[in-house]
Amino acid sequence: MSIYGLGHDVVDVAAFAEQLAEPGSRMRALFSVRELRQAAEHARAKNDGEAVHLAAKWAGKEAFLKAWCESLGERPYPFTLDNFPWREVEILDDSRGVPHVMLSGKAVQAFQTAYAGSIPVVRISLSHDGPIASAVVILSD
Repeated sequence: MSIYGLGHDVVDVAAFAEQLAEPGSRMRALFSVRELRQAAEHARAKNDGEAVHLAAKWAGKEAFLKAWCESLGERPYPFTLDNFPWREVEILDDSRGVPHVMLSGKAVQAFQTAYAGSIPVVRISLSHDGPIASAVVILSD
């Protein structure tokens, strides 16, 4: 297995929860409807806060972006932090609870263009423990 890119991100859950709760905050708009629904379902099932699940998904989005940029080497990045299509990079669990990165719209087009002919496999791992949420993403063949 060849690794093309590696990304890791850590999120302070309490600070993230404050950002979500701020009046006029646009943080929720950076998540898809499916991500918001899944985070709410997990919070109900585990009897904890929605913020911890969204923080882990946010860490996943950031880790994916870092892995993608690393894999491009000297080639130009397709997006900046200001125009990255956050909602089009979804971090969703499958029916067994395993997280996956799902791309749509401009994100999938740019990803396919960056790797024409040899699209890497995206592997993601999420974790949260107490005040911290974390994610690791590997792009490989």
